[in-house]
Amino acid sequence: MIVCSKKEKINYYFFLVPAFLVFSIFIFWPLIQSLYLSFFKYNIININTPQFVGLKNYSFILHDQIFWTSIVNTVIYVLGTIPLKLLFGLLLALAVNSKFIKFKTFYRTSFYMPVICSMVAVSIVWSLLFNPGPNGIVNIILSKFKINPLGWGSDSNLSLLTVMLLGIWKEIGYVMMIYLSGLMAIPQDIYEAASLDPVSSFQKFMYLTLPLLRPTTIFLLITEMIGSFQVFTPIYVITGGGPGYSSTTIINYLYNKGFQEYSMGQACAVAYVLFAVLLLLTILQNKFSKSEEVSYD
Repeated sequence: MIVCSKKEKINYYFFLVPAFLVFSIFIFWPLIQSLYLSFFKYNIININTPQFVGLKNYSFILHDQIFWTSIVNTVIYVLGTIPLKLLFGLLLALAVNSKFIKFKTFYRTSFYMPVICSMVAVSIVWSLLFNPGPNGIVNIILSKFKINPLGWGSDSNLSLLTVMLLGIWKEIGYVMMIYLSGLMAIPQDIYEAASLDPVSSFQKFMYLTLPLLRPTTIFLLITEMIGSFQVFTPIYVITGGGPGYSSTTIINYLYNKGFQEYSMGQACAVAYVLFAVLLLLTILQNKFSKSEEVSYD
């Protein structure tokens, strides 16, 4: 046990002061201020004249059809992307962890590259690939199979799908790396012991690998869900939330309230509704993480 003098403890706390200042100014104070403003009618143009309206901002957004449309779109995005991210990420992790694969480092780096690319830059490239005109690269490929050009981002039935494809492609590398770390943490002794019995590779995967990866899967499920609820940039760049509100998610709705309609009070109320959802997901994460701890002993 390390014993510190009072002077040493003061010095330690002194070194933490800059971090606390940054946290207080850029995170804690905006958090409190946005909660305060969510109870006011507050136009960003008239910054000095907020009017107290109580819970009217919350009531307004809960009775706004566009808000519920954005909720539905967000849920579709979450449910449509996360299962595929986990599935393909796990398959890639198994592939690059296989003893039959050479140049593993090259493949791991290649699959991870989209994760570190700028979302804005990637979204611009994606909008060029999925250009709704006949000259769009994807439409040119489809024309080789006698398929008519699709509207993609300009089609209300395909706009959200176009963004979901980008979200899946960009995040697979991250999921792969997390699953890869989980696979490498499994002791080989377990597989060697299982090899003494007449079991197939598929049975080892189903009854050993998958159960031992359950904490990793739960971690990815919850963190990806939280991240997916906050999707904004690709929708803003590719579709702008349209056509109509067909691809508007809750963060796009918040952005429109705050920086297009300048209704900062309503925008803050939307932010706290989202905060409540994410807080609930975080609590669930902690609960499941504790109940799904795996021991290799």
